[in-house]
Amino acid sequence: MEYEATRARVETYFDRTATKTWERLTSDAPVSGIRATVRAGRDRMRDILINQLPADLTGARILDAGCGTGALAFELAKRGADVVGVDISPQLIDIADKRRPDHMQGTLKLLAGDMLDPALGRFDHIVAMDSLIYYSAADIARILDGLAPRINHNMVFTVAPRAPLLMVMFRVGKLFPRSDRSPTMIPHVTSKIANLTTGQVRDVERVNSGFYISQAVEFRA
Repeated sequence: MEYEATRARVETYFDRTATKTWERLTSDAPVSGIRATVRAGRDRMRDILINQLPADLTGARILDAGCGTGALAFELAKRGADVVGVDISPQLIDIADKRRPDHMQGTLKLLAGDMLDPALGRFDHIVAMDSLIYYSAADIARILDGLAPRINHNMVFTVAPRAPLLMVMFRVGKLFPRSDRSPTMIPHVTSKIANLTTGQVRDVERVNSGFYISQAVEFRA
């Protein structure tokens, strides 16, 4: 039930509150200095996640779980992968569909829905960039174990690490009334997630770019 409740808050936030902000942040439009650091950090993290996949993605079936406005899914499809991009927010999927590249070596399917839906099938690789950052360690472990039978090779994802700035933001966020809060990122120590899952979990690389602080993690069943 905790997963479903968090998922509902995330959907509400991105569909009613943050759609325009997210659309601008993930475009080429000018943004403020703080948001520029977030954009640069996300660009760097996208490259890190892609580098954990084979250089030749021709024919590889990849799930972009929580694809947002589509930047990572587009890059994977350009490199020859057959990509399924799923996001809980229909409005973000609409933006991604409008930005769909004209030329791709692979294929791209964009869907609004639950990234854990078994009907999506089996994948060679799964990527989840900043789509698990609102969930508890127990929920993330359950997500990984639930996806494990459907992954042929690996899953790469990000978490919010227990960095001092993020811990301050986490504690301050708890001071606001629940009705006024955006979904709160939950800082993690990767070893705790590893202890809760039956698979293998390892840190890959951390990105620190202004207000964007994120840890790339790899999971193998």
